[in-house]
This record gives sequence, C-alpha cells and structure tokens, in this order.
Amino acid sequence: MTETWSIPDPYHQPEFYADVPVKRLLAWVVDTLLIAALVALIVPFTAFVGLFFLPVLFLVLGFLYRWSTIAGGSATWGMRLMSIEFRDGYGRRFDTGMALLHTLGYTVSLAVPILQIISIGLMLTGARKQGLTDNLFGTVAINRRAGH
Repeated sequence: MTETWSIPDPYHQPEFYADVPVKRLLAWVVDTLLIAALVALIVPFTAFVGLFFLPVLFLVLGFLYRWSTIAGGSATWGMRLMSIEFRDGYGRRFDTGMALLHTLGYTVSLAVPILQIISIGLMLTGARKQGLTDNLFGTVAINRRAGH
C-alpha cells in the first residue's frame, strides 16, 4: 500500500494556515528589498544604461530570483525568513516546473492590478489563504513544520 499525501486541511490543521497572509506580505517586502539590492548592484555593470530599463531589469531579476529560490526550496528567501513555504496539491514541495508556473502566474497578476486585488481578496477570505495563482494550480503557502 502506498502512502498518499495532501495539503493540510484548514479545519483540522488550522495551524498550517495561521497568519499566512501577513507572513506572505512581510516576505514580499523582504523579497522586494532583496531584488532592489540586486538591481542596484547590477546597474553599474551596465554602464548605468540599465537605469533607462529599470522596470524591465527589476521584472527580469525579480522573476529569476523568485523562480530560482522557489525551485530550490519551495520558498523565496523572504518566505523562509517568515517560516512559510509552498506545497502542491499533493503536499509536495515545488519542483522547478511548478516554481516556473507559479512565478509566471505571480508575474501576470502583478502586471494586471485587478488580478492582484482579486488574489489578495482570496488570501484574506479563503480557508486555505490561497491567492489567485494558488487557486489556479491547487497550491498553498503554509507554515513550515518545526525542524524543516
């Protein structure tokens, strides 16, 4: 018999979802500051031409940062600091492909403000605190278990 895993039930295991929207916001602030620092480090190496393309540079570096950190540990560095991580519908950590899809969904929702507003509303009202991209892919951000 094989063991099957799933994401935690918000009614029987609410501790996995406690304060997740606030932690996601704080993680987003940390990640944004880290991305801004990366952009500031890279701009001089572009002979300051990067200043003319700052939004694009920020977008590209932010995408690569989020994709690589989520693929490497199912959480960005900000999320790790806040002790939260992503899990797929089977309770597994994200692989590279899911990290790419989730980062792409996040990027699209940033590009279309109404989608970001809907995503925040879903996080604040849903039992699993899922954003729009999470709902689309059946993923969740949860509190990490102690020792992980």
